[in-house]
Amino acid sequence: MKFIPKFVHRLASPKYFYDISGRLIPWLGWICGLLMIAGLVGGLWFAPSDYQQGDGFRIIYIHVPAAWLSMFVYMVMAGASAIALIWKIKMADVIASCSAPIGASFTFMALVTGSLWGKPMWGTYWVWDARLTSELLLLFLYLGYMGLQAAIEDRRNAARASAILALVGVVNIPIIHYSVYWWNTLHQGSTVTKFAKPSIDVRMLIPLVIMWLAFTLFYATMVLLRARTEVLWQERRSQWVREVVKSS
Repeated sequence: MKFIPKFVHRLASPKYFYDISGRLIPWLGWICGLLMIAGLVGGLWFAPSDYQQGDGFRIIYIHVPAAWLSMFVYMVMAGASAIALIWKIKMADVIASCSAPIGASFTFMALVTGSLWGKPMWGTYWVWDARLTSELLLLFLYLGYMGLQAAIEDRRNAARASAILALVGVVNIPIIHYSVYWWNTLHQGSTVTKFAKPSIDVRMLIPLVIMWLAFTLFYATMVLLRARTEVLWQERRSQWVREVVKSS
């Protein structure tokens, strides 16, 4: 335990987490809102039309950040689950469980917007494409994680079982990412992550990066809000919670 940074130990304290997250949330929320406005204005009004897709490409400003967050949130959830299993830190369980509904929402959003984008591009809302199928499996992993937690009454056993499921499901993340390279697929390959020469006009790229940051901060804001509520419920018999209730 000595090699774990000191700040991690402090964050493991429910009271410290509650205090520090309360200070961070307003800042994260305001920055998220400003970035969201800037990204949408830049993407919907200032970015030029695509030479093949016309204005239909603009759905990427929702679809791409949602798809990226669907994988990122699962990695956060799996990492927190590993910390909870190895070091028995309760706050890690809280972060993992509070991340699951948010990640499931991003995954559902990515699937829906991808289908809406696919209809004019591919002529159909859905194909059993490698990228689409693995993304759908990710949604089932999120739902399975939440269902497992709800099905087991004992909180500790539920956290342990769902943490194991989260870690097993990590294998699906590289499959989602590399599916467009490993198999023949209708889904296009990476355009943004080719930093040497991105396959996208910089006027389209900048709003997309801004939206990616906005979505990431939205996740951070929401998971902290949910975690604060969960901490209050779990620690409701603690003296510091009573003090918080009295002062509010």
